Amino acid sequence: GYRVSLQGNFFGHNHTYTAFPEYNPRKHIKLDPPLNIQTNATASKCQIWWSVWNVPWYLTEILQYELQYKEHSMSWEVAWNKTLPSSLPQVEIEATELRSGIAYAARVRCKVSENENSYHSQWSEWSQTTMLQRADVPEVSEKILNTKTMQYLFIPLSFGTLLYLFWNCKLSSRRQKALPALTFPHQLLSFSHSIVCTMGILR
Repeated sequence: GYRVSLQGNFFGHNHTYTAFPEYNPRKHIKLDPPLNIQTNATASKCQIWWSVWNVPWYLTEILQYELQYKEHSMSWEVAWNKTLPSSLPQVEIEATELRSGIAYAARVRCKVSENENSYHSQWSEWSQTTMLQRADVPEVSEKILNTKTMQYLFIPLSFGTLLYLFWNCKLSSRRQKALPALTFPHQLLSFSHSIVCTMGILR
C-alpha cells in the first residue's frame, strides 16, 4: 500500500493533508471505456461486440460489462440497462426486444467484477455509441415463398383433376356400353312371346 499526502503553501504557511493513509491501487481502478463497438442485426437476434484497451491481461477475465440502449429519438435517462453475466466482450439481444423499423443507439462500459475480492474498480466512462436496427424479413421473400407454394400445389391438383376426369369418362363409356345389354333380355322376351302367339294361331 501507499500513503498519499497533499502538500501546499496556504497563506504563507506549508500544510500537509493526508488524503489516503493506506492507499491500495488494486482497490481504486478505473478502466478506459470499451472501443470499436460494432453490431450485426438479423431477423431473430442483434449481436453487439467490442474491445477493451489498456487493460492488463489478468483483469480481462474478471471484467463485467453493462450495456445501455435506447431508441435513437429518446434520451439516455429512459434507456434500458443490461448488466452482462459474462466477461466476454459481446452480447446478443433478442429481436423481440426491439421495435420493428426503429433505430436504436447502444453503448457499453466496464469495471472489475463485484465478485472479485483482490481488485475493485468503479465503472469506466461509456463507450462511443453505435446504431442498431432490427432486420425484418423482406416482403419479397414472402411473395417468392407464396409463389413456390402455389407451384408445389399446382402439380398434385392438376394430376388429381386429370385423374378425376379420366375416371368419369371411363365410367360414362361403360354405362353407354351397358345400356344395350340391359335392354336385350326384354327384347328377347318380346320375341319369344311373338313366337308363342304365332304357334298358337297355327294350331
